[in-house]
Amino acid sequence: MQGSANLNIMIKAARKAGRSLNKDFREVENLQTSAANAAEFVARASAASGALVRDDLMGARGTYGYLETAGETDGEDPTRRWVVNPLEGATNYLHGQPHFSVSIALEHKGQIVSAVVFDPAKDEMFYAEKGQGAWLNDNKRMRVSSRAKLVESVLGHEVPFGVKRTLPATLKDLARVMPECSGVRATGSTALDLSYVAAGRLDGFWQREAKLTDLAAGLLIAAEAGALVEGVRKDQSPLQDGAILCANNLIFSALAKVIRNAD
Repeated sequence: MQGSANLNIMIKAARKAGRSLNKDFREVENLQTSAANAAEFVARASAASGALVRDDLMGARGTYGYLETAGETDGEDPTRRWVVNPLEGATNYLHGQPHFSVSIALEHKGQIVSAVVFDPAKDEMFYAEKGQGAWLNDNKRMRVSSRAKLVESVLGHEVPFGVKRTLPATLKDLARVMPECSGVRATGSTALDLSYVAAGRLDGFWQREAKLTDLAAGLLIAAEAGALVEGVRKDQSPLQDGAILCANNLIFSALAKVIRNAD
């Protein structure tokens, strides 16, 4: 796909940050004997990735707003905002698991219009622009899976960790969903789960409590690959409420019925 100037800036920034994360990732396993040292190291790796992304994005489009996991900066242009997670899947990274990403989205007037999710460990670049489809690496167009039965489907999900308000509802979800499908995967990365729905590696995904910086880019990528995307409840907005239900169009209704019956 011949992307816009903004998309090309995003891809360049994601690759640069990804190289930095990969370099630091090689050192994580050596630090596992000290949890404190490992956590501090990962925090520095995330900050370094974030600085690279911010420098590239704001250097090219300095009037846009900027939302990152660390906070938000208003821009001169109130209609456009970068939405960034420079290390999405930080817990995986901390534990030496090579499943993490750099997630970058561009929001325009409340809608995500461009998105990049880069998995540096596997050198996979997922990207999309509104109305232009979703793509993997240089030229592979992605489409959601064609599985038509929920019982044959593999679903992605992120279980809340720690004390989270949605944990009781999540446990109800799992009790209802797991007997009805072929398997549930909790990989530790919302952005990559949504990208995997786009690539047909997962047939659906749901999460009741996600940060905008985690889901913004993956949401557009999944939708542009043909996924149906709604809130977990019909009255919810994924971008505003952080609650997302996503699947190919053939199983969406069945999955939504199971999930929504859990409320």
